Amino acid sequence: MDPFVSALEVAALIRDGSASPLEVVDLYLARVDRLNPQLNAITWRRDEAVRAEARAATERLRSVDWVRQPFFGLPIPIKDLSPVQGWPLTSGSRGSLDYIAEETSTTVQRLADAGFLLMGRSATPEIGTISVTESLAFGATRNPWDLSRSPGGSSGGAGAALAAGLAPAAHGSDGGGSIRVPAACCGLVGLKVSRGRLPMGPTYTDAMHGGAVEGVLTRTVADTAAILDCLSGVDAGAWYNAPLPTRPFQAEVGAPVGRLRIGVATALPNGLPTAADCVAGAAATAKLCAELGHEVFEASPTAWSDAAWMDAFLKVWNTGIAYRPMIDVTKLEPLNAYNRERAQQVDSLAYVGAVRELQRFTRRMIAAWGRDFDLLLTPTTGIVAPPIGAFFEGAEEAPVLPLARAGHMAGFTSAFNVTGQPAISLPLHWTAAGLPIGVQVVGSPWGEAELFRFAAQLEAARPWRHRRPSVG
Repeated sequence: MDPFVSALEVAALIRDGSASPLEVVDLYLARVDRLNPQLNAITWRRDEAVRAEARAATERLRSVDWVRQPFFGLPIPIKDLSPVQGWPLTSGSRGSLDYIAEETSTTVQRLADAGFLLMGRSATPEIGTISVTESLAFGATRNPWDLSRSPGGSSGGAGAALAAGLAPAAHGSDGGGSIRVPAACCGLVGLKVSRGRLPMGPTYTDAMHGGAVEGVLTRTVADTAAILDCLSGVDAGAWYNAPLPTRPFQAEVGAPVGRLRIGVATALPNGLPTAADCVAGAAATAKLCAELGHEVFEASPTAWSDAAWMDAFLKVWNTGIAYRPMIDVTKLEPLNAYNRERAQQVDSLAYVGAVRELQRFTRRMIAAWGRDFDLLLTPTTGIVAPPIGAFFEGAEEAPVLPLARAGHMAGFTSAFNVTGQPAISLPLHWTAAGLPIGVQVVGSPWGEAELFRFAAQLEAARPWRHRRPSVG
């Protein structure tokens, strides 16, 4: 079996008897054995347990009572920020190396309910606070397209593992771009879902008011849509829920798109320069959209470059550290120790003021969708995947430097965690050196259906599945 086939194709091979769950698991674990020493994408493994589960799944195929779960028998790595009962949950930190999770994330449980076999942990930077995947606890994760470069972050282990063919799909999470950025750096599809689209479960505590979400990285738009059908739903105990879709998201893939008004923005809202390759990727995609019959024009939401929301976002975002199970805060890396200290300096009135500013910003931003354009197209990142270590140069003396440099990576993505809009990164461009460049498409509130229709149209017009990284 080709390890780079889509998750839906692997599931079909298992259903028609061309491959068994055990054969599939053994294939990917062998690739982890061979390639992970170069990549450092998988930080904790449960090979014997997942093989036992795959054997049991293979036996179930022979029984008449087999429940035909859509992704029955497929292995998937789980990001080391989401709890799985009985598993280590280090959050990429030296302060939590011995912490064992007491519960399972609802998203992870729904992956298991869909038939996925949980194969281990994928790497994340400490507490997921940076757009590259490097930590003092586990070292640097490397990009399979170029081992000297980062796969992005914070779901960088997921991106590197999937891009190198260590799994057919990978779990991730996104609180400022952490699914979309690795998707862009690794040549994958990465969707940040709408606020309230995924049920978070009774034990979930939300530091970002619905701005941080879980999800997956995949090879195809159809995979992402099909997996979202398994993950989404209503959470009766949550403060907010997205409206239910009128039909399965998978049905939107290949459905008629119609003529859309596509706004294109290539300037980073934080004022940093956008790399030429990233501008070129968005420009080439804009040209493709025009060729497909869409109305395409330059546009940028007026509220986007307002510095007030960025300051408010950091006040709220810094509090996320309080929600991470941490055994020893004295072992935090300098950046997160700095973030924690800053968070402790914000009083309750300032915090509430920041939340209010983000709510006002959201209203100003989303007003543009439907009024000025239907979809917004941007580069996913402002720079090409950076060299390993580049974000941390000088961080011993100035701990905030890695976060400041992350503005190049997350400048196009983080606003939509605040607004709660769905946004997807697609691998639609490549540098002359063969590095992937992601293009982000942002939909209207709860607009995943339209986003899937449009993304599938772009994928059909400019396919990417034939591309393979140098490692793998």
